Amino acid sequence: MKTIAIYSLKGGVGKTTIAVILAWASASVSKRRTLLWDLDGQAAATFLLGGGNFGGTEAKAVFAKELAPSKLIRATGTDRLDLLPADTSLWGLDRLLFGLGKKKRLERLVERVGGEYERIILDCPPGLTETSEQVLRAADVILVPVIPSPLSQRALDEVVAYLDRHQIRRGAILPVYNMADRRRSIHLAALEANPDWPVVPMASVIEAMSASPHSVGLVGQRTAAGAALATLWTAIERRLAKGGKAR
Repeated sequence: MKTIAIYSLKGGVGKTTIAVILAWASASVSKRRTLLWDLDGQAAATFLLGGGNFGGTEAKAVFAKELAPSKLIRATGTDRLDLLPADTSLWGLDRLLFGLGKKKRLERLVERVGGEYERIILDCPPGLTETSEQVLRAADVILVPVIPSPLSQRALDEVVAYLDRHQIRRGAILPVYNMADRRRSIHLAALEANPDWPVVPMASVIEAMSASPHSVGLVGQRTAAGAALATLWTAIERRLAKGGKAR
């Protein structure tokens, strides 16, 4: 079992759509038993995978060990892809984790459910918080979507420096340019500055996934962005097989 975290310091970078499409690719293209664990209290990934109700208190109860993760996991409309849904209780997760003082609580929970899956995708809340620090300790690969702009890249550099100073992460950090538009000079300059970074182009049909959440894989396949994400998933699988560092 390997764990891939989709993480960003900033919101609005397409983190959740990447997480959902990569989870679909893991289950449908790689034919792996896959779990998408939604850790964001906004529950967008839960919605996109047909996870139902946004309210509730069960998601945080998993971390308090009041509820076994298996009791909350549900099947999705995609074969081999399960969902551990989010709800509004996760807005209080940072406070709970800080109070518990258990820096590896998420890592232990991942190990607990890992026997049933080959890949676990973690859709993380934005920001540098107690929750995100736990995610970065647990992940084998940390995929960081970056909008092609100097400010987004600066935010990535600051996070990497912080994590290195505090020796928080264990996995390779893999930055990926997302929602890239080569017609914009600022985007083009960023892409040229880091030619080895994966690039996912802007695609309105992926932005519109929320209008047809049960057709995630189909939407991804029919766009240049979907093809780029499929290539990205293949690169992640190769990296996991080699066990190498990205950054």
